Amino acid sequence: MTRKALFLLVVVILSVIPFASLTAQEPLIESVCLVTDVGKINDGTFNQFAYEGMMMAADEFGLDSTFIETQAPTDYEANLNTCISEGYDAIVTVGFLLADATAVAAAANPDVYFIGVDQFFVEPLPNLVGLNFREDQAGFLVGVMAGLMTESNVVAGVYGIDIPPVVKYRNGFEQGLAYSNPDATALGVYIDSFTAPDRGAAAAEQFIGEGADVVFGAGGPTGSGGIKYAAENGALVIGVDQDEFLTTFGNGETPGAENLITSALKRVDQSVYLSLASLVNGGEGWPETSFFLLSAENDGVGFAEAHLADVPEEVTEAVQAAFEGLKDGSLETGVDPNTGVLLEAEAEATPGS
Repeated sequence: MTRKALFLLVVVILSVIPFASLTAQEPLIESVCLVTDVGKINDGTFNQFAYEGMMMAADEFGLDSTFIETQAPTDYEANLNTCISEGYDAIVTVGFLLADATAVAAAANPDVYFIGVDQFFVEPLPNLVGLNFREDQAGFLVGVMAGLMTESNVVAGVYGIDIPPVVKYRNGFEQGLAYSNPDATALGVYIDSFTAPDRGAAAAEQFIGEGADVVFGAGGPTGSGGIKYAAENGALVIGVDQDEFLTTFGNGETPGAENLITSALKRVDQSVYLSLASLVNGGEGWPETSFFLLSAENDGVGFAEAHLADVPEEVTEAVQAAFEGLKDGSLETGVDPNTGVLLEAEAEATPGS
């Protein structure tokens, strides 16, 4: 079964059990070990943000903590086993590529708690949780900014494979664009690879030729290739998942960094902190479904600062106001939070609706 099919099996979760406002109970954990995906804890990616979330919890709750930086994908299982053999009570694994190894380890070690960042599990286990995100909300926020920043009223998106998280980003982005600028036109394309920066760049080139002056990239190196090309050629660009100013644009050293106006953020640090806080507080709020959805409501998504880009203060304030609306429920994206399809489209396709 494909990952896309697995996502589509998810039961629609309309409300999320928050990890906030926990009552003090007997701690389930006293220690935590983090296993990165290939990379380091200071690389500006999910690895770094997961580590920062772990350290927030470790500092606040006095947890014994350590980390292992994975050197190659073949090391996933061995690194997990190191954390287990050294007796850590909780293990955080970073990135969807570790999902299979994490699920196997959780099944074999029921007394250890496992937290998988950006991971989805079909079979729920009481000691396992996958941290997932409202990409539609993060996309909506940066779509609002795109609508306020475009001068040509043409914006574009370069997307990877159309699995649900990417579809959520796209539809959320286009809904946010329409919310802030009903006169704007949205262009976009899915590319059947997450690792094709050259194809992403070619798509961005085409969209710029069609008048786009803001380009959003979502879908690994494919999307990053699109925004790098666009930024180098004078278009404003928007990153995804983490703050791409720190990664794709080399902390401001890569050409075009001054054109990155924001990034749609998954607050991995917040999600890891809340998960560990739940375990420290006796499991209060730990989801029985092995599925925890991070949203604006629990500060699990957001948008990055502009850094070198010239973004008027009133634009940032408008995007922040949209975030507050998503947070308190007064504003909706109009996107299904699991499949990513537009809710209006769902209604039209449902007999008798």
